[in-house]
Amino acid sequence: MENKVGINNNSVDSAGITKEYKEAIAELIWNGFDAKATSVDLVFNANELDHIDDLVIRDNGTGIDLSTLGETFGSFLDSLKRKSVQKTSSVRGKKGKGRFSFIAFAETAVWQTVYKDQQSGQFLEYDITIHAGNKHVYKNENNRISTVEKTGTSLRLSNLYGITGYSLTSTEFMDYLKAEFGWFLLLNEQRHFSLSLNGTAIEFRDIIAEDEVFKSVVSDHGGNEFEFKITYVRWKKKIGDKFYYYFLNEHKKELYKELTSFNHNAINFYHSMYVESSFFNEFISSDKEGSGRLFGVNRNNLVFKRLLKELRNIINTKQKAFVRINAADELISKYERLGVFPKFRNNKYEQEKKKDLVEVVREIYCIQPKIFKGLSETQEKTSVGFINLLLDTDERGHILNILDGIVQITAEERENLSNLLKKTSFSHILRTINLIESRAKTIELLKTLVFDLKSFTNERDHIQHAIAENYWLFGEQFHLVTANEAFEKVLSKYLYIIDDLPAPAKVKLQDAEKVRRPDLFICRQRSVPDPSSHDDDLEENIMVELKRPDVVIGKVQLRQIEDYMDFVTRQPEFNAQTRQWKFFVISNETDTYIKKQYDEFRDKGKRFLVKSWGNLEIFAMTWDDVFRSFAVKHKYLLDKLDFDKRAIAAELKAKGIDLNVESSSAVTKEVRAAAVTNF
Repeated sequence: MENKVGINNNSVDSAGITKEYKEAIAELIWNGFDAKATSVDLVFNANELDHIDDLVIRDNGTGIDLSTLGETFGSFLDSLKRKSVQKTSSVRGKKGKGRFSFIAFAETAVWQTVYKDQQSGQFLEYDITIHAGNKHVYKNENNRISTVEKTGTSLRLSNLYGITGYSLTSTEFMDYLKAEFGWFLLLNEQRHFSLSLNGTAIEFRDIIAEDEVFKSVVSDHGGNEFEFKITYVRWKKKIGDKFYYYFLNEHKKELYKELTSFNHNAINFYHSMYVESSFFNEFISSDKEGSGRLFGVNRNNLVFKRLLKELRNIINTKQKAFVRINAADELISKYERLGVFPKFRNNKYEQEKKKDLVEVVREIYCIQPKIFKGLSETQEKTSVGFINLLLDTDERGHILNILDGIVQITAEERENLSNLLKKTSFSHILRTINLIESRAKTIELLKTLVFDLKSFTNERDHIQHAIAENYWLFGEQFHLVTANEAFEKVLSKYLYIIDDLPAPAKVKLQDAEKVRRPDLFICRQRSVPDPSSHDDDLEENIMVELKRPDVVIGKVQLRQIEDYMDFVTRQPEFNAQTRQWKFFVISNETDTYIKKQYDEFRDKGKRFLVKSWGNLEIFAMTWDDVFRSFAVKHKYLLDKLDFDKRAIAAELKAKGIDLNVESSSAVTKEVRAAAVTNF
């Protein structure tokens, strides 16, 4: 029997029907699921040339009741599905044009359908045919009692064009089907819904990174309770332009959707939320697109508002977990690759500082990714550098206050960051203990060098190298200027460090003493008390003369240091009144002359002082004095650490270090190696 749609052929062409084969096939698949099918199978056979004669789409739905055929196929843009469900994007045939989508790639469509007659209870079968060239006409024929007592529809599409066997097996097509139907199959997974290709079910789960189901009960003002099943999905890749909350009735039909508040975070957090409940069964639609209403009222319905709040909390929690596990690692890797983090030396102390910085950056990123998004490389380095500066001071707690002024921080986020800042403060304590332990080992190695091996140890080959790597012995945060270099280079490097020059300048001195070579010259810029004024702006500099362990410090050695002092006062670049100079001479012993000098300057209140003139001072120390100063300063912690000095001796013995000059070189090497962890 030939029938006509209530519209002409040209009007169908201009009704916005897709011309893309993937979308067209999806529309026809949705028709099957809309007909309450639990299984839809695409069946085709390609020959050697990849040509396919026809494509069959089979479903086990309720079929097409012949008594309602005029309302389904006979009505265009006004199908039964539109009448039964007011507003839904999941029922793709809702406008009555989904059946015409075949014209995108086929000339003829034949529906062979089996339905159960409501009056007789019989399973009846018939065919519906539409041709692309005459699509406003449909023919139903071959009415018969079905030999198969099972409802369903088999749509055969023939005279195909624009598609091949590859079109239907390509990764692109498979990914499209997974993105289009994955959520629907997931929601119906317990009911064993399936979409198949030649009998093989499409594995939709390989595009899902994570999913979880939540149960929620929300009440209204009157105490009426509504149950909601909430399915959270995080996709492995983007499956659409936006991320939505989808609201479905108890039959899993989508009735309304709303954007989540996480659409512009730029962290690849691809997510969807599907909410199922009988609460949405009586959904009322407005004629205006996108202005759906619930129970005849707007979206300010109390239950809906409370539900949205819970949904946002779930997404917020999931996003933070995602950022912490996935996105934060990507950010840290990017910063490592681009050199955004400040440079840290390759020693234990510096690397612990870096670890501290990385942990805090990670936590801040988890609280609000936008803080680190959209920045130029310079801005990234500035932001991270600023955080690093705060972490290195007692002001690290202010990071929380600064962050609080930039973004809103929840109580939980505040507690997490606060705990991290406290934890990393504790880490600073642990690092300090490790540092002291490492330095204690260095002290023991130096004792071996200057006491046990004193007959074989000299300045140039051993002591200078050992102390140049461990100038912390004379104070923290010094810069090593030179070790065993002539005064011309000393001055050049000194000005480079102190005046922050772009590069060491060439310095030419006329002074006859310019070839003298102090063993060690270190400096630092810091405020120290200036007894002659109220301004604390002195710059501290230290020169160290290291003597062989068997040399006794006396008048000759002191005179050598005085020559250094005289040289400094003669150089205009060195002799500013705001520069404080300390000169040290160190060996194993001092003679009676030096001891008299101690007594002479005792009233200055400075131990080991043997000469003082203006802002210049000379100190004579034995190695035992140096080692004892360290031990006294750190006695409490060293006792608590129960530092095992015998273990160092056993270690040296195991390495075959004996009393000879080769052993002095070996111990020097050990000292320099240990120095890596001393800063």
